[in-house]
Amino acid sequence: METADVLTIIGGIGGIQGFIELVKWWRGRKVQDRQDIADVESKENENDRRQIDWLEKRLAERDAKIDRIYEELRAEQNARLEEIHHRHEVELKLTEAEAKKCHKRGCKDRIPPSDY
Repeated sequence: METADVLTIIGGIGGIQGFIELVKWWRGRKVQDRQDIADVESKENENDRRQIDWLEKRLAERDAKIDRIYEELRAEQNARLEEIHHRHEVELKLTEAEAKKCHKRGCKDRIPPSDY
């Protein structure tokens, strides 16, 4: 190929401006690839951040639910313990009353003897 043929081909493609744009494209293609990769990575990172936020929110909701369940459990356990204590007090009073029960009518010479 001669110089004239090369210049004719360049002129047909777009002249000097076309050649300049071709050189810019050739030099900038790696930069554009890096920018595209950076855009994709930033979108992936944003998606990951949203997913992490959603998972943290879900975890917080579950923690709150577990806390409520434990509060209900502790309240129920306290209610049962109070009931047990109340029943034990009544049982002790009944045992004490049976111990102080008079087996004899008239109570002058009480069996068993009592201080009151």
